[in-house]
Amino acid sequence: MKETFSKIDGTTLIEEITEKYPELIRPLREYGIVCIRCGEPIWGSLSQVAAEKGIENIDEIIEEMNRIIANKVTQ
Repeated sequence: MKETFSKIDGTTLIEEITEKYPELIRPLREYGIVCIRCGEPIWGSLSQVAAEKGIENIDEIIEEMNRIIANKVTQ
């Protein structure tokens, strides 16, 4: 049976992303969204955290995260 995934959107919580898709931690960090700071997880939605960090290309980030997950599922 083919594995399915829940698409990430701006309301997806950072803790949900890191729990379900730990392979996204590195790409998020490369976009400037560090999921763990000082040993503590960063809380909030992907859009909230991006806004707090002044990141404006959230749609590009979401698209990339979903592409990574989809590629993993189809392999």
